[in-house]
Parts: sequence; structure tokens; C-alpha cells
Amino acid sequence: MRETGDTRIDVVPMGATDTAGRVRAVAGGRLAVRAAGRVEVYGREAFLAGAREPLAGCDLSAGTHAEPAADGGFVVAEASRVRAVTADGTTRWEVPHDTWHGGHRPPRAPGVPAADPRGRFVAVTVPTLLPGDGAREREVLVDDGPPRRGYGRDRLLLLDASTGAVLDERPVAAVSGAVALEWRADGAVLAASFWTAWYSWAGCWLEASYDGLRVLGAGLDRHEVAAFVPGTSRLVTIRRAEGMSLDDDRYELALHDVHDPSPAAVLDLNDLSWEPEDDDFDHVYALDARHLLVTADWAPPQGPPEPTHWLLAADTLRPLGRLRYPRPAGDAVTALGDGTWLTHDAGRLHRWRLG
Repeated sequence: MRETGDTRIDVVPMGATDTAGRVRAVAGGRLAVRAAGRVEVYGREAFLAGAREPLAGCDLSAGTHAEPAADGGFVVAEASRVRAVTADGTTRWEVPHDTWHGGHRPPRAPGVPAADPRGRFVAVTVPTLLPGDGAREREVLVDDGPPRRGYGRDRLLLLDASTGAVLDERPVAAVSGAVALEWRADGAVLAASFWTAWYSWAGCWLEASYDGLRVLGAGLDRHEVAAFVPGTSRLVTIRRAEGMSLDDDRYELALHDVHDPSPAAVLDLNDLSWEPEDDDFDHVYALDARHLLVTADWAPPQGPPEPTHWLLAADTLRPLGRLRYPRPAGDAVTALGDGTWLTHDAGRLHRWRLG
């Protein structure tokens, strides 16, 4: 284990508030809170100060995903369409597509649509239903009993956020069981990952314009895109141990410059461990241009695994140490991009900064 494994880094509390939902940071200094079939958007500072008057809200039916848009409305992904709605619920445009695969009742998209922070584009993945149930080129067959439906590779669409017009589309690796889409803060680069059963994650990052999508680079094998480092051209990806082969018990981070196809740095997260077989690393978050936070269940030399947050250098992936909280922090983290972050524990939302 690295020497930094025993380095403790104090964090400073900045306040706490009650919340009942899952909290996410969205562009424009806002927070999105999802709970009980509804997503609501709040001004970040007002919400953290205890105000509960939403700027906008959107009701969600089963299997529906909604992403706040820059104009105050939402982009909603449903079983067979994507649509943009205003803050008062009026549908501005919709793009119909084939019903989602997966055999779910009701069918549901495997990931949320991604609205460009500047309000120009929407990125979304849609399925490809093939004619007939015996198409040779099918990737997967869903038995809906009857009819049986054959699907080809999913497609990544780039939409005009104002009109819903399809600006570009690209086939993705295969039929997706999960999707991760992340925009850089300037809305110029989209990072996309697609998870397929037995094949794990595959992904790439693309330059977006009204002329379409241009591939800039591709990630490492089995890596999921995680976050852009604020104020930089760097992108972080993560690989998790999935147990699909004998040598697959490995957790790894990679740092990429979006203009260079080769990774700038790679970190084997098991190097942080006393007992690599007992440790599980969950996700990585960009706190600011200098720091990354990694959540994990860490096994100390003695005693059971405990939730742990690691701090890394955002330019090299160099481990800096483990964060020391004055109270339990849990694994749920929301990075705000300004060097502060939120943790959610027992219905309380806590805000922190480095000491």
C-alpha cells in the first residue's frame, strides 16, 4: 500500500440541511432533486440554506428519465420518445423512436438524456428495432411473447435543443444495458459510455457542433466516463472489478486529455489497499481543477470495511490521502465543481471543503 494510505486530510463542514431525495448538481448553479416520481430544480445556495421553493419541476412516470435543461425546462426520455418540456410542463418538441429493449414492464431507457450546459444540444441514446424476428444482423432478441423483437446496435443522437432536429447520429458499441453521457462545461465536448452485458463498458468522446459529432478519442477497455475536470480539457474514466474473468478483479482510473488519444495517467486503485480482495471502489468525482474524490469501501488492517473517500491530484492521479470527516459521510457524493461537495447521510445533506 502507498504511504499516502495513512495520510489523513481534514475536511471542514460548511452547513447541513434536510433532504429526502437524490441530489445532483446541474449547470447554472442549480441542484436537481429526485424523489417519489418527481424531479425538481432549485437554486443551489437557496436550497442549501433551507429554502424549498423549486424553480421548476417535472412529474415522472415509471421508466421515465428527466434531465434539467439550460432554459429552465426538462428533456424527458420515455419508452418510445424523447421530448423537451418547458418549466410549466408544455411539450415544445418530441422525437419518436422504437420502443426500448430489455423486456422491462414498462420499457425504460437505460440512461438519462444529456442536455448541453449552454443550451444548444441534447445527446440521447435510442434503440434500433430490426424488421422481423429472425434478422441475421440482430444483436439481441427480446421475447415479448408475441411478438418477438430483434434489435441492432443502439444509436447516439445529437439533437438541436431548440427544435429537436436530429443533427447527427452514430451507432454505439452494441445494445446498451446502461448509458453514461457527460458534457464538458462549455458544451463543446461530449463523453459517452455504453455498458453491454458480458462486454462491460465501451466509450469515446466527441466534439459537438451544428455540423454534427466528430470523434476525438476513445477510452480504455471497460472504462466508464466519469467526469470532466473543471476548467481543463481533462476527462476521468473509471474501471470497476466486474468478475467476468479470472484477472478481472481490478479497479482503475485513467486521465485523458480530450485532444490526445493516449491516456495521460493511469492509477491502479488496488495499490491503495491493505487487502485488495476486500476493497470496492465506487466512483470518482471532480471537486475542482486540482482535486478528485474517489468513494470506496476500504478494508483497514484490522476490522471490517468502512466507507472511505480518497483525495487524488487531478492532473496526475497521484493519491494525496484519505479524507477525515467529523461525522459519518457515507458513499453518496455530489461534487459542486468549486472545491466543495455534498454528502448524504440519514436524510441530511452536508456540505464540505478541504481544510
